[in-house]
Amino acid sequence: MRIKGLKVGPLGTNCYIVEDEAARKAAVIDPGEDAEAILDAVVQDDPEMKVDCILLTHAHQDHVSAIPALRQALGEGVPVYVHEADFRDKAPVLFPLPADLANVRFYGEGDTVTVGDIPVRVLHTPGHSAGSVTLQVDDVLFTGATLFCGSCGRTDFPDGDYDQIMASLKRLGELEGEYTVCPGHEEMTTLNRERTGNYYMVQALKG
Repeated sequence: MRIKGLKVGPLGTNCYIVEDEAARKAAVIDPGEDAEAILDAVVQDDPEMKVDCILLTHAHQDHVSAIPALRQALGEGVPVYVHEADFRDKAPVLFPLPADLANVRFYGEGDTVTVGDIPVRVLHTPGHSAGSVTLQVDDVLFTGATLFCGSCGRTDFPDGDYDQIMASLKRLGELEGEYTVCPGHEEMTTLNRERTGNYYMVQALKG
């Protein structure tokens, strides 16, 4: 497995590419903008690498804006996975995915998406939005705007809920073992670092 990260768009959203090198299949996580740069990163190490799916931790504009350009380049056969709570009947400013977007697949708690031979487990972690999820790939967590290095996502947007995000942080903090945390913004971190140094997670774990 190979993981690449690049910052895209004016808010510096972290877009990640998870690659099964043997199968030459990749997943793009949170393509917030800069579709051309994302596509260049996919084939940077292997010109035969193909995007198998687009996975969203949530559907806010800064995490989805490159999808139309990616679908134009890749074709509508590449599915877009999103939690249904972030897709149906949402305000287009924050949640700009069109209702007629082709090949949208809903995932939620306990689901698994396979990228080549790599399983991606879905944990529903609402709070920043109702449909926020964390994607677990082996010992790596892609936390979107649920967990940041030293902080967490804001909850004052529509569908945001402070109590929910605290419950989600508690859930992540109580996962057994150590994980690398790849957040949707700012720097990468580790779960152990956040368990002891992130005020919000510390408070969440205290209950």
